Amino acid sequence: MPARVGGNVAREDVARQTLAERITVALIPQAAEDLQHLQGRTGLSKTDLVNRAVSLYDFINTQLGEGRDLLIRDNETEEIQVIRLM
Repeated sequence: MPARVGGNVAREDVARQTLAERITVALIPQAAEDLQHLQGRTGLSKTDLVNRAVSLYDFINTQLGEGRDLLIRDNETEEIQVIRLM
């Protein structure tokens, strides 16, 4: 929800909203199903989920580009796996 100052939307929120880029995306069936599942699990909108996904991919891509590994650790078994993105 935008921050309100004296009943008006804060200036930085207005600037951010006017700079938003709209796109149309055709999702493959599995991605559409995953998106629907995430919406149900998180309560976030499709827009929020796609924005987060793009930002997360950018972060991961940058880290991998700098020679770092993406690791997942199972907290119960302490097994560590390297994640490879193709």
